[in-house]
Amino acid sequence: MEDDEFFPEWFKRRSRSPLTSWFDDFDKNFEEMFRGLELPKDLVRERKLPDGGTVREMGPFVYGYSFSVGPDGKPIVREFGNVKPSLKGGPFGTARPSLDVKEEREPLVDAMVQSDTVKVVAELPGVEKSDIALECDGRNLVLKVDTDKRRYYKSLELPVEVDPDTSKASYKNGVLELVLTRKSPGNKPRQIMID
Repeated sequence: MEDDEFFPEWFKRRSRSPLTSWFDDFDKNFEEMFRGLELPKDLVRERKLPDGGTVREMGPFVYGYSFSVGPDGKPIVREFGNVKPSLKGGPFGTARPSLDVKEEREPLVDAMVQSDTVKVVAELPGVEKSDIALECDGRNLVLKVDTDKRRYYKSLELPVEVDPDTSKASYKNGVLELVLTRKSPGNKPRQIMID
């Protein structure tokens, strides 16, 4: 069998696949969700083309999740981005899937508890070190970036209480690492006096 004969048949079989109709349905549902979507003004722009025409650009739209297993063996799923799936009320009390879009992105953040410290790692691509603002009251950490090109915001409840005055932070290649000292170190051996 020659290549000319094989490929046309392969393409014919592929176009009749049930997977094709699944992708068509997915595209229709996605278009329907975007039709009724109210977008923040900063995410919609118009640009003039050299031929005099106009192009409408939207975005960026970011959605993702991370999956890990906690110290107790239970799964932890964390969402990040500026798009959150939700259910909104439809006619007669029905809920329709929709998307909530925010101007600022929620970065991917992970907090790891160690014996003496809590290490927080956040992905903040596209910003400078000087653009990052951090606030910590001992139990809550707020991470904020507000520039012309990028906006990030994350409020994180820390798993243990920390001393914010002893924090150390570094930022390299879009990754922020913050190390905070625990106020009460966990499970350190203590000497017990016997009377």
